Amino acid sequence: MNRPLSQELLARDLTRLAYVAKDGTPRSIPISFSWNGAEVVMCTTKNSAKLAALRANPMVALTIDTEVHPPKILLIRGRAELDYVDGIPDEYLEMNGSYEITPEQRVEWEAEIRSLYADGMVRIVVTPTWAKLIDFETTLPSAVEELVQRRAQAESAQANA
Repeated sequence: MNRPLSQELLARDLTRLAYVAKDGTPRSIPISFSWNGAEVVMCTTKNSAKLAALRANPMVALTIDTEVHPPKILLIRGRAELDYVDGIPDEYLEMNGSYEITPEQRVEWEAEIRSLYADGMVRIVVTPTWAKLIDFETTLPSAVEELVQRRAQAESAQANA
């Protein structure tokens, strides 16, 4: 999590939050987030369907990645803690701060958010219990690493035959 590339990914706007819905099927949704150095914080409405699912099964996975080739991917697993708050959490205003928006649009957006979420929001806080960085240059998915090792062993065996 402390590698420069991990920190770069943790500074992005969106993650994909994977959880198990109440009907037992998997869900993966894009959601804004912020990283505070120890936790991934996402915010949602108090009436969001994902809250009941997260109360029933708080284990989640997050994916933060790039849209270029080769992709840079940060995979995170952890347990979601739900924090009901009055008003708009600072993280919500911060995590939506990097979109291209004029100062005037920002004022209008904030006024709309404060009006819409007048009864508060819920912070979904995930402390990572496992993380893996994949950059396809120095790190690979485990299954691909295994294939690379097998190929190297086969080539070595052929060279020694």
